Amino acid sequence: MIASGDKINLLGLPKGKLEQFFVEMGEKPFRAVQVMKWIHQRGVTDFAAMSDLSKALREKLAQVAEIRIPEVQHEQRSRDGTIKWVLRLDSGNSVEMVYIPERERATLCVSSQVGCALACTFCSTGRQGFNRNMSAAEIVAQLWMAEHRLVDTLLPSERKISNIVFMGMGEPLLNFEAVVDAAEIMMEDNAFGLSKRRVTVSTSGVVPAMARLQERVDVSLAVSLHAPNDALRDVLVPLNQKYPLKELMAACDAYAPNAPTGSITYEYVMLHDVNDTDRHAEELIELLRGRPAKVNLIPFNPFPQSGYQRSSNERIDRFMRRLEAANITTIPRRTRGDDIDAACGQLVGEVEDRARRAERLERMALRPAS
Repeated sequence: MIASGDKINLLGLPKGKLEQFFVEMGEKPFRAVQVMKWIHQRGVTDFAAMSDLSKALREKLAQVAEIRIPEVQHEQRSRDGTIKWVLRLDSGNSVEMVYIPERERATLCVSSQVGCALACTFCSTGRQGFNRNMSAAEIVAQLWMAEHRLVDTLLPSERKISNIVFMGMGEPLLNFEAVVDAAEIMMEDNAFGLSKRRVTVSTSGVVPAMARLQERVDVSLAVSLHAPNDALRDVLVPLNQKYPLKELMAACDAYAPNAPTGSITYEYVMLHDVNDTDRHAEELIELLRGRPAKVNLIPFNPFPQSGYQRSSNERIDRFMRRLEAANITTIPRRTRGDDIDAACGQLVGEVEDRARRAERLERMALRPAS
């Protein structure tokens, strides 16, 4: 695990891998717990400050390892308390993370990939294409930063972050190993200690990875459904052409009995006159009938050239009441951050556009006059 040359970023090592790291260094595995507490619970990034480690070990760690945190490139704060950050990664790429405070909890929405390959037509990130997977350290860094550096308002529980949702940029199950490692760290008692009911991995329907996820880590599952039939979902979520609803729902049925909540959350973005009619509601009822399910109705966050409009509040309420009448637990998600670049990936796109414009202007200024 200890490679020559590059230092290993300990931020992304779950307990088992960190124990292996110390064993390979000739140290006792219990050092992993000590270091995890320093990094994740106390927010310490300087090995020299880890006072319960010997001086020799601290010096050795500084030679082969590091705790590296991305740079905050941009921040937007909404009137409702929502905060969106753009983080600059080592590769020069940028990703978003979003903090959503509520009365009794605060949720952090984290990214798992730079861009996304799935090209869902209503998604700003999908329009940007795929660049690369994020490392486990880069994923965990989002929680580390929100917990230790970025959020200045404590919850009544004195925890800054109570819920994590892998619903930011990217498809988590296409970056499987890094997401599993990150989730383990988030739930580790010696790190952030989040409940398995409070860590949710969302997927657009990467069916083969769903069973593997449950075998590896005990987290809640959300499925980006967005359509009640294959014809419409083929358009909105092109991955459906590879894993149609019959296969997706079978995978959900297999996951639900042992899920932390005993059910699956189905995300359904509300698009005006696209998937929000009474007929769509009845089709969704039939699809979910008899299944342990919770439906999140999500108002669409518009972005330029999307081609879609947000459903009206009246339409969303009517849709919700039809589902509830069929005994399907339905939660309309409140719109958050409407006064900032709310659509996932939108702010990254704008920040990168500004950076490219600045670079062009700089090159023009340096160009010799003809």
